[in-house]
Amino acid sequence: MSDKPRTIDFGAPDKFGAHLFRIEIPASRNESIVIVEDYGYRGQEGGIPREEDRVILKRYVWSAIADIARREFNDRLKAANVLTGRWHTGANLIDRLLGKELCVLAWAAETASEEQLPVICSKWAALRPEERWWLFAMTVAEAGLPEDTQRGWRRALFLALSDGEKPAAGRKRRRPVEQDLFKLPLFEESE
Repeated sequence: MSDKPRTIDFGAPDKFGAHLFRIEIPASRNESIVIVEDYGYRGQEGGIPREEDRVILKRYVWSAIADIARREFNDRLKAANVLTGRWHTGANLIDRLLGKELCVLAWAAETASEEQLPVICSKWAALRPEERWWLFAMTVAEAGLPEDTQRGWRRALFLALSDGEKPAAGRKRRRPVEQDLFKLPLFEESE
């Protein structure tokens, strides 16, 4: 028996009824990409819908963010000893936590100009997965549907991640070095 979990595309469980995200990429280059949250067996219970569209992206926006998301997700899937994925025409299934992270990137990028997209991708890549999950939770609570563009946390994601300069070619933004909270000056005794 293999120690690798059975998955499809980007870490989505190979089980019917699993909570996951679906990225629908049409064959036509003129059609939009749709990111859908599929609740699986949880759907249709206690007022939860079967699935919800989270964001609809223009093709040029998807083209600008797809590669950074693929690389980030595949690096983490490799580290977890899970098969990696690639984007393809049709339905792409993605693990629910990775789907939340992709929504954060997509929401920040959905109204961006072509000049802002590399900045958004760079700043998103610098966030930790837990930070992306928290941002998803905050955003989806009030503005998680396609028609909620420019509202609340969704607008805040765009403003926070698009503010800055385009990263230099070949230069990856690094996460800040963490400090032990108990060694910060706040906890030192003054003389």
